[in-house]
Amino acid sequence: MNIDAIKNGIVIDHIKAGGGMSIYNFLNLGVLDCSVALIKNAQSTKLGKKDVIKVDRLLDIDFHALGFIDPNITINVIRDGVRVEKYHPDLPQRITNILKCKNPRCITTTEQELPHIFVLTDEENHEYRCVYCESKAPGL
Repeated sequence: MNIDAIKNGIVIDHIKAGGGMSIYNFLNLGVLDCSVALIKNAQSTKLGKKDVIKVDRLLDIDFHALGFIDPNITINVIRDGVRVEKYHPDLPQRITNILKCKNPRCITTTEQELPHIFVLTDEENHEYRCVYCESKAPGL
């Protein structure tokens, strides 16, 4: 397998094996006109197996959202072939319009212009609850 080095772009590393496609879809990478590589089940000394995404373009990414999807990932920013920044996103305390509340009695069902806001209620179990009705957030 031959995947070229990135001149200017991002590398999302240490994605839980099998989780790369959810990040790919969340970031809508399929519509980009640049090179995008999704490597699944790569060998990892830390994780055993992992997924990696390489994008040959600098993107404006919501690091908090990626921290919600997989808090163990590493995001590397590459400029002129050199890593210039490295991020380890945390679980965000609050997420907005990433998930939709599934409770049919929630106010967001009838008041559709309201943002869907969830707050972290259990960090150990990665549990979020709706700020309006306190329903548990659905998984991705």
